[in-house]
Amino acid sequence: MEFLGTLPMAVVMVAGTPLVAAVFLASAERPRAASLGYLAGATVVVAAGTTLSWLATRTVKVNLPAGGADRRTIEGWIDWFVIAVLVVLAVVVFVRRHRGGTPSWIDRLQRSGPAYAARLAALLLGAMPVDDLTMLSAGASTARHDLPWWHLLPFVLLTVLLLAVPLLALLLLGPRAAAVLPRMRDWADRHSWLISEVVIALFLALTLQDALQ
Repeated sequence: MEFLGTLPMAVVMVAGTPLVAAVFLASAERPRAASLGYLAGATVVVAAGTTLSWLATRTVKVNLPAGGADRRTIEGWIDWFVIAVLVVLAVVVFVRRHRGGTPSWIDRLQRSGPAYAARLAALLLGAMPVDDLTMLSAGASTARHDLPWWHLLPFVLLTVLLLAVPLLALLLLGPRAAAVLPRMRDWADRHSWLISEVVIALFLALTLQDALQ
């Protein structure tokens, strides 16, 4: 698997509540400051989460001889571990697919500043099972293929870029964003689970291909 193979999983990271929160922040009283705080918090959490997964997997492999039977066995275990994580992730996304609507805390986003938005990003992306499992699979898959740490950066950057779409819409569309952002929020709330399942299935197929080689 090439290092860009983890990029589609960025869609799973932002689908649902993280993107909905980004849309509300782009409509807040201080949209630019709040959105930038949210993106900063997201960057730290996603970079830290994928790095920890990469380091843990790397530690398992680093002392094994290259090309040895033990190394191939460990790589196979890692592949099947990632597959198990992806299956659990698919189930979690499916079970949570109807948990839409506006959370009770969402109204506070209208008055939030950058510090609160950063903490919110840390909570949403660091404590949600879907995002934890996604970061775990992305970091473990990267390390399993002996790719260096910086190969995680495209995944991190794409995740942050997707979360920045509401802010970019605000900056590019100006007053017209008031009509676009609610439609974006509603679409993400209704359909993001299905796109997540498709992406998970794609990544699962790629990982299965590695495991069966």
